[in-house]
Amino acid sequence: QVQLVESGGDLVQPGGSLRLSCAASGSMLRINVMGWYRQAPGKERELVAVFISGGSTVYADSVKGRFTISRDNAKSIVYLQMNSLKPEDTAVYYCNAHVTTTQAPGRLTAYWGQGTQVTVSS
Repeated sequence: QVQLVESGGDLVQPGGSLRLSCAASGSMLRINVMGWYRQAPGKERELVAVFISGGSTVYADSVKGRFTISRDNAKSIVYLQMNSLKPEDTAVYYCNAHVTTTQAPGRLTAYWGQGTQVTVSS
């Protein structure tokens, strides 16, 4: 099994910054895709930023220029630096990873973290 544990969510004022972390652990062979999604109340879960196969990054248009995704491959950790936060960034942020495991080395399986709350409000 694979576990994704997020941290770093908090209450922050508009214009402020936060850094989220997601640590992956378990019987992983390879992480193919890893990144962040978010879900605001009453809305569908949406992509925020991810690393895709080959190491390229994909960002939602709404966060380009404000959010930066980075990673520590040795520790299987992905970070999301969020600057110039807006009230509309308020959501539960989820870590997602598509991995192959020792139990199923030929199959990509998607895993989700439990989520961390980010609230942007004055």
